[in-house]
Amino acid sequence: MSTISVYDMGGSKVSETELSDAVFGITPNEAVMHAMVVNYLANQRQGTQSTLTRTEVRGGGKKPWRQKETGHARQGSTRAPQWTHGGVALGPKPRSYRYSLNKKVRRLAMKSALSTKVLDNNMIVLDSLSLDGYKTKTVVNMLKALGVEGKALIVTAESDAKVIKSAANIPGVKTAAVNTLNVYDILNYDKFIVVKNAVGKIEEVYA
Repeated sequence: MSTISVYDMGGSKVSETELSDAVFGITPNEAVMHAMVVNYLANQRQGTQSTLTRTEVRGGGKKPWRQKETGHARQGSTRAPQWTHGGVALGPKPRSYRYSLNKKVRRLAMKSALSTKVLDNNMIVLDSLSLDGYKTKTVVNMLKALGVEGKALIVTAESDAKVIKSAANIPGVKTAAVNTLNVYDILNYDKFIVVKNAVGKIEEVYA
């Protein structure tokens, strides 16, 4: 079991906590993390792009000129793909890009991403995160006190409306509950800020 420092919202170290090596201390598997990121991005695609084929474009019912003796190439419709305003050949149609990876791969990818943050010293554990109201300034001051620069992911045990709305206007900062955590967000954000009780929940799920 490795230990990590626990900080309060003022940036002061208040204690230490143990991390499960089964979740935060494995050797990261880059291939699995890459597969999970590609899967996540594919599943985000709407797949609503659509083009009209020559059968769907309006017009073109009349043969533009006779078949022979005109000096032109033969044409049957002004809506063939080579014509201006013609249909699109082999264009995209609405489809789903979704696919799934098996459970073992997903779990290994998550544990690899969490272990990467610990290895790179980019994980910060908070003793607690409680806000009196919807105060963006409170979250900004907390990030400054913790020495956080760049993009940061703040993880709470449960969805907290005050935390979500207070951090929503800060560029490069995203909030997530443990049950919405994903590999892409963990790797995409520079700092992984997690509340102490959320660490316990993560270990419950993935240990």
